[in-house]
Amino acid sequence: MKRLFSKRGMEMVQVAILVAIAVALGLIFKSQITSFVNSTFSSLNKARF
Repeated sequence: MKRLFSKRGMEMVQVAILVAIAVALGLIFKSQITSFVNSTFSSLNKARF
């Protein structure tokens, strides 16, 4: 039983959950993220610094 609830196993579950949340948010807000990145890079290109 001790092996099932090891610290390393719990850390892997936490990492997997965080990755799943990040992917879900990326899919939900895909168009907003894309427009933000495009507008940011276009303003950087116009600045010519």
